[in-house]
Amino acid sequence: MKATDLCPRLQKSMDIMGKRWTGLIIYQLLHGPQRFSTIEASLPVSGRLLSERLKDLEQEGIVLREVFPETPVRIQYSLTEKGRALESVIRDLQQWSEDWIEPGECQS
Repeated sequence: MKATDLCPRLQKSMDIMGKRWTGLIIYQLLHGPQRFSTIEASLPVSGRLLSERLKDLEQEGIVLREVFPETPVRIQYSLTEKGRALESVIRDLQQWSEDWIEPGECQS
C-alpha cells in the first residue's frame, strides 16, 4: 500500500503512537498527573528519551506540562482532554495483549 493510499489523519495518529514508549507514557499518565521522576521510575526508559517523548506529546496537545512556581520548582505532567481521549485505545490494546500475547513473548 502506498502512503498516499492511507488516510492522512490515520497516518498521523500512527506516527504519534508508533514512537517507542509513547503508549506506555500515556498509559502511565492515565493514573493522573505525575512528576517527571515518577514517570521515569515507572518505565525502563532513559531520562533523555522520556524528556523527548514528553515534549513531542506536549507539542501534539496530548500532554500538559505545568510549572509550579515553588522552591524548588515543581513540574507536573498530565493528559489533556485530547490525551484522555486515548484511554479507550490504550485499554483496548491492553485487553488485546492480554488475550493474544503470551507472557514469554513480552521479553525483548
